[in-house]
Amino acid sequence: MNKRKTGSAWEEAAVCWLQKAGVRILARNFRCSQGEIDIIGYHQDCLVFFEVKYRRDDRFGMPEEAVGRAKQKRICRCAKYYLYRHGYHMQAVRFDVVAVCAETIRWHQNAFSFYDGY
Repeated sequence: MNKRKTGSAWEEAAVCWLQKAGVRILARNFRCSQGEIDIIGYHQDCLVFFEVKYRRDDRFGMPEEAVGRAKQKRICRCAKYYLYRHGYHMQAVRFDVVAVCAETIRWHQNAFSFYDGY
């Protein structure tokens, strides 16, 4: 299986896992000129933008460590566009990371803050 198919399979697993945890999925693979957001959903009255990262093992670090500052900025820019495009105002927003490593799923809520002004 190539990387794209592997990533898509684990993203699908993350969606199922999040739904069981009470997340209402609104969108997947939202793309704009600013970048892409893997999953967008509602959890506890909060609009959540999810980044899904997969690693086969932790030999090269944990998957959540791959969501660095540059990636966070791209996600925030894309989220800002999503909010504008869908008319969200005064909506509580959160950025979460779903890390999959060796078939274990970890959900990091509030993994990073909104980078405004980028």
